[in-house]
This record gives sequence, structure tokens and C-alpha cells, in this order.
Amino acid sequence: MLKEGTKAPGFTLEDQEGNSVSLSDFTGQKVLLWFYPKASTPG
Repeated sequence: MLKEGTKAPGFTLEDQEGNSVSLSDFTGQKVLLWFYPKASTPG
């Protein structure tokens, strides 16, 4: 588990259209990762 303020490791996921999106695509920008644990999604 990451602690607040820790940099996230690099990763690539698919968006809702099946396109690959990598964290590195947003280099130099602020990124917010939001998870919905009760929305019947894994994670």
C-alpha cells in the first residue's frame, strides 16, 4: 500500500474504449486516481 505523498509506480490500463493509457502519458501533470470500492469493480 502506498502512503500519501508517495509517487505511484508506472502502470498501463485500458480506458472505457479499450485504448491503453499509461501514467507516463501524464508526465509533468497532476493526476488523481479515484477508486470506487463499492461499485462492483475489482481493486
